[in-house]
Amino acid sequence: MDLILPFSVKKFEKQLNIKDGILLMGSCFAEEIGKKMQVRKFKPLVNPHGIIYNPSSLSNAITDYLEGKVYGEKDIFNHNKLWQSFNHHGRFSTTETATCLKNINEEIKSAHAQLQKANWLIVTFGSAFAYVDKKSNSIVANCHKLPSTDFEKVLLNKNQTLSVWNKQLEALKKFNPNLNILFTVSPVRYVRDGLVENNRSKGILLDTVHTLIEQNQNCFYFPAYEIVIDELRDYRFFKEDMVHPNELAVNYVWEKFVNSFCDEETKKFLSEYEPLLKSLTHRPLKEDTEAHQKFKAQLEEKVKSLEKKYSI
Repeated sequence: MDLILPFSVKKFEKQLNIKDGILLMGSCFAEEIGKKMQVRKFKPLVNPHGIIYNPSSLSNAITDYLEGKVYGEKDIFNHNKLWQSFNHHGRFSTTETATCLKNINEEIKSAHAQLQKANWLIVTFGSAFAYVDKKSNSIVANCHKLPSTDFEKVLLNKNQTLSVWNKQLEALKKFNPNLNILFTVSPVRYVRDGLVENNRSKGILLDTVHTLIEQNQNCFYFPAYEIVIDELRDYRFFKEDMVHPNELAVNYVWEKFVNSFCDEETKKFLSEYEPLLKSLTHRPLKEDTEAHQKFKAQLEEKVKSLEKKYSI
């Protein structure tokens, strides 16, 4: 008896190597995959603007990176005694103006440099719903808990998003001709929008992404959404909120990602590194014992040897 609907992901025409330059952007699902990469010796830059859900704000963030924008006081505002940016996640919000701007501008500088040399830009669209600031008539990435009356909620349609992203893909191609773009759609259900509304939103995003891939070279799609929603459709694969994939689901998606998207050298490295990673993350009862210190030194030596072997 089959308890799941098997879903195989075809091997990608262009594949990812562990030494490739990578920039990941988008929803919290992008962060989950980014964390998987970071602990496995990939060198990605993850969400330089913080978590962003809608495709318009993601494009605006990329424009900041391409232009090397420098934010000043006119670009931020104070609310609840915190300096914040409508274009950034709350992790950039601080009580000091200078600190807020410093953190924002350092991340943009890093993203600009990363995009210049990157082989892959991985973008995860989260929601087609966006919020327009009534004062500036511009879409924001984060409302920062300002009064809801300050914003208008809109559903971005396919044509709007296609227009924005076709222009953005052309700009990216000029900036870095060697860049490949991998699109995904977050499997997280945004129940705050309503289940019917969430499905409308995801439908728009999926249709838009596939049209972008058809119209542009070096663009690809990884079916994270389908793997979680259709293959892992049981609630045992979700956290207690019933909307976010749990660790088991993320691990399952990661395995599919590696098998279909990573090249043979990378898969070979990961097969040798995974046992070491389990030992590295293991917490002993007594860390200060001589036996543990010896074990730790031997483990570090094995990691260095593996890094040398694969020139990481």
